[in-house]
Amino acid sequence: MAVVDPQAVRAVLEDLRAEGEALDALVAPLGARGWEADTPAEGWTVAHQVAHLAWTDGRALLAVLDPDRFTGELGGDLAELAASVDTGAAAGAAEPYPELLARWREGRTRLLDALAAAPPDARFPWYGPPMSTASVATGRLMETWAHGEDVADTFRVRREPTARLRHVVRIAVRARDYAFAVHGMAPPAEPFRVELVAPDGSSWTYGPPDAAQRVTGPALDFCLLAVRRRHRDDTAVRARGADADRWLSVAQAFAGPPGKPRAAANGGAA
Repeated sequence: MAVVDPQAVRAVLEDLRAEGEALDALVAPLGARGWEADTPAEGWTVAHQVAHLAWTDGRALLAVLDPDRFTGELGGDLAELAASVDTGAAAGAAEPYPELLARWREGRTRLLDALAAAPPDARFPWYGPPMSTASVATGRLMETWAHGEDVADTFRVRREPTARLRHVVRIAVRARDYAFAVHGMAPPAEPFRVELVAPDGSSWTYGPPDAAQRVTGPALDFCLLAVRRRHRDDTAVRARGADADRWLSVAQAFAGPPGKPRAAANGGAA
């Protein structure tokens, strides 16, 4: 078993804290009209977005503190998970927004504290394979960033990409086979090469350098694609190889059903 570096886990937790604070700064000044504004996710307001994060943070906290209970409450299929997600978001969105904001903040803090107290090499149940302490944190960071993009898009705010996107990239690359499977496709047998330009201009690379199947482009665009917040035609991500090209149409960094795809800016659909 690989040795887990406690310092690396702490670094991920600090990035998760920063991502939550970045979205908090965006929603905290909003009044009622802002919380009730429709986001690009069909049927979801800003309140739904924050309520969903509060709900999933709560599920993650339960998995860390009481894994047996979490496992006992797991649903049987993706449709049941999707229904639970929508129910949790709708229930939270119905709360007065100051109470929802306070509940989200409290839940974020409790989850961070629980993860910080957990053994670095611990593993917790989730909607899919069990996740390590660091993986739970990176998963929550990915979702916080993704739903933060929905909120930012609602108000036409451009958020500067940060090095925290590396966590989103790593999840998406590791979830390649899951993305194919959840779309009813057999995962490719051969590895891919992924070469992305980080926000600071450096390179983030994954996979063997001589792989025939390749994906290249800006890390931000790849992340937006992997959390299904952009149509692939609206990004600068490019594929070489038939399997890599198919991946760009199904890439998914999160567990559960893929949801309704975003339309291309020219009116096309995924």
